[in-house]
Amino acid sequence: MPKHDLIVIGAGPGGYVAAIRAAQLGLDVASVDEHEQLGGTCVRVGCIPSKALLESSEHYLMARTHLEAHGVAVAGVTLDLERMLARKDAVVKSNTDGVAYLYKKNGISHYRGRGEIVAEGRVKVHGSDGDTDLEADHIIIATGSQVATLPGIELDGDRIGGSTEALSYPEVPGHLVVIGAGYIGLELGSVWKRLGSKVTVLEYLDRILPGMDAELAKEALKSFKKRGLEFRLKSKVTSARVDGEHVSVEVEGADAIACDRVLVAVGRRPNTAGLGIEALGIALDPQGRIIVDDDFRTAIPSIYAIGDVIAGPMLAHKAEEEAVACVEKLVTGYGHVDYDTVPGIVYTEPEIASVGKTEEQLVEAGIAYSKGVFPYQANGRARALGQTEGKVKVLADAESDRILGVHIIGARAGDLIAEAVAAMTFGASAEDIARTVHAHPTLSEILKEAALGVAGRSIHI
Repeated sequence: MPKHDLIVIGAGPGGYVAAIRAAQLGLDVASVDEHEQLGGTCVRVGCIPSKALLESSEHYLMARTHLEAHGVAVAGVTLDLERMLARKDAVVKSNTDGVAYLYKKNGISHYRGRGEIVAEGRVKVHGSDGDTDLEADHIIIATGSQVATLPGIELDGDRIGGSTEALSYPEVPGHLVVIGAGYIGLELGSVWKRLGSKVTVLEYLDRILPGMDAELAKEALKSFKKRGLEFRLKSKVTSARVDGEHVSVEVEGADAIACDRVLVAVGRRPNTAGLGIEALGIALDPQGRIIVDDDFRTAIPSIYAIGDVIAGPMLAHKAEEEAVACVEKLVTGYGHVDYDTVPGIVYTEPEIASVGKTEEQLVEAGIAYSKGVFPYQANGRARALGQTEGKVKVLADAESDRILGVHIIGARAGDLIAEAVAAMTFGASAEDIARTVHAHPTLSEILKEAALGVAGRSIHI
């Protein structure tokens, strides 16, 4: 029976990062994953392919509608969907091959198959060629999550599907219904709208982007509507059924919607089935997530869990940070994740990025705060780019001036948020950002101006 120091079940952002960091620290590491390609949902059918399609579809839209304003005349622009999807697949392969290379570089043993923990320190790998028994001192569960659905809706993998299917539609749907106005639904809905679909977004709540700062969500709704997406808020979907090559979506209190395809984007649920953890006495919370302590330990001290299978936002970068913290804690005795500085990003157009507390959370907690807001419209670089839609909002403690939250909607928000994350990680004040030299002309100056605005000192408005 092969013996390792550590077995990591799952090779997504949490799993493969844990395996690599453990190998760097001198452990003999085994990685168990059932998929042919390494990288997990994020790399194979999530973050990476969706961003590839978002980029390609934005280029297509720009060539058709936006380049003329820059003095670039383009005629006869056509969509080659097959080639666009092939590029997406090539981007994915480059990333999965990269993970495989890192495994080889770091001497990580890879076992393909479904991992089941049969006893403390024992994992059985159910592979296509039979079972393999492994032994280790420590086990990390990093099996990620899968698409959640709703009562009355059964995914058929074709006309009614989740994000995986929406990454590879063989043709542009005439009418796409998206159920759920969160990150995934808005991103993939935007892709197919740009490529020519009519897109209708159905959301149970009275707003989009639940959990995000309400002011930004309200502005984002206006932006998406301007780009042609149709929204029906406060809509409870009761069923969706395939009728030939079409789908009928039933909405409580409203007429049924006939469409060509349905994207179910109502969230994700942890992948814990088949791990054997219940028999070992490892408990789950009411949401089906594995209960761990501050050191990521389960009820069995030698078994850990990270990423989407435990509490917290289901984000790749959160899983990566937990992976490093878990392994370093195991080996060195110290590891830490600052959950107050985990950013969230929606890669639509405009992009939306957020870190820290929202205004609603501060009000609810009774925390006195000051606010600085600066619009893209007043920034020279944004004007030169022709992307003047959006704003940056900085929230700071009214007494200490310490930054409590930063919320951005606008061009390259996903990149701009990194400065805010770094500042908050080091406990910076709004004054610290305001007095930091920012190159001109750059979009980063919008953050500086918003920080100045906390004290009413913005220069360019």
